[in-house]
Amino acid sequence: MSASRRSGTTDELGPHEPERDGADLLAALLDGMDAALCAFDADGVVTHWNREAERILGWSATDAVGRHGFAGWAVRTADAEEVEGRLLSAMQAPGRQVHEFALLTKEGGRVLVRTQSAAVPGPNGKPAGVYCAFSEVHAQIDLERSIALSEALFDDAAWGVVLVDVDLRPAVVNAHAARALGSGRTALLGRPLGELLAQGVEELESALTHVLAEGAPPAPAEMWVTLRTAEGEQRRCWRSGFLRLASPLAEEPVPLGVGWLFQDVTESKQTEQEAALLRFRTNQLHRAARAAAECEDPAEAASVHLDFALAGFADHALIDRVAGGPVPDGEGPVRLVRGTATPSGAPGPSLPAGRAGLPVRYAEGHPALQCVERIGSVRASAGATDPERARDWAAARQWPADSVHALCVVLRSRGRTLGVVTFLRAASRTQFEKSDATYAEDVAVRIATTLDLAATLDHRP
Repeated sequence: MSASRRSGTTDELGPHEPERDGADLLAALLDGMDAALCAFDADGVVTHWNREAERILGWSATDAVGRHGFAGWAVRTADAEEVEGRLLSAMQAPGRQVHEFALLTKEGGRVLVRTQSAAVPGPNGKPAGVYCAFSEVHAQIDLERSIALSEALFDDAAWGVVLVDVDLRPAVVNAHAARALGSGRTALLGRPLGELLAQGVEELESALTHVLAEGAPPAPAEMWVTLRTAEGEQRRCWRSGFLRLASPLAEEPVPLGVGWLFQDVTESKQTEQEAALLRFRTNQLHRAARAAAECEDPAEAASVHLDFALAGFADHALIDRVAGGPVPDGEGPVRLVRGTATPSGAPGPSLPAGRAGLPVRYAEGHPALQCVERIGSVRASAGATDPERARDWAAARQWPADSVHALCVVLRSRGRTLGVVTFLRAASRTQFEKSDATYAEDVAVRIATTLDLAATLDHRP
């Protein structure tokens, strides 16, 4: 049965095959559409009914075509007059008319639909009928909600949303993501991710490729990246979730790209790292105190404190003691003698430097001497330079050749200066910060107390 009604006259006219073929083509077009469609002539008789209308209501074209309106079958009798009036009013109204009302299914159920109807002009220009497209309201609402959600994600979301195509290039970017990436929304489109990120792009592209091939991971991933911005490079941590996007119109999923959602969690991750580092360092101080308590020699106990402090903190450490013993504050320049040092070029425990007592030949302005003069910590760094210049920088200060960053902390006990402890880092580590100086000062207090005890024992009568 066609989706449209054929008149008996047309069927009886054998030679006019083109007319029949045109009706068949119209019926095929109507049946192939995703929208539910029906039509009425000027008297309100159903002339067309497609398969989508049959799917929604259960009434076939055979059931529907030729009936007068919806009365007695597709709507309740009490509602029939109102529904028919709304639909046929489109013949006298300009444009499309939108209405919502309940229709009856063939099984007797009720379906709330939203209709769009408009007049069909006849040969004389006057309305010859009405066509009506309708869909279930809940399906329309779902669509509207999806559109509203998409617009909210791309306009008002408090996290970044980036749609990445199969070539791993941004296709759509919301405002939050554009701000996080330090660029405009349109300026990001189609650009390789490597142009946006100085570090971390390999990890991100690997995650996107995995999602395209295997689907979304079971949990968000935290990724550290370095952004290229007008103000320079910035290190950020993004908690990222991924969704594989596929076309809903294809019979088999066709990948359209990846939905990448991320939040900047840099501050919280840094806080977690700082708390974990503080717990570790506090634990190291307690372990060092217990181990040092087992040492009979105070100098050995000082070395134990130094070894525990080095773990995860620095690559080398030196203890330079004041020649001739502790000196009160303000007693002119002092000479420093190497007391303890970690092995240079190989890991190992701190070792005494011997009993020769020869002063270390530090040049004027050396960070260790500045530390004694200021009675406070001093930080120094070779900065971002080539390895050869870094080695010259370390050699000029009589430090191990791989030293790039230094932190000198004064050793004091009972108002007197006992010496300086110097922590050194290689190029693979970051520069010393204020939080590092606080930890080094805690270590220095323990070492100074131990060395002061050793000096007191050495001067006993």
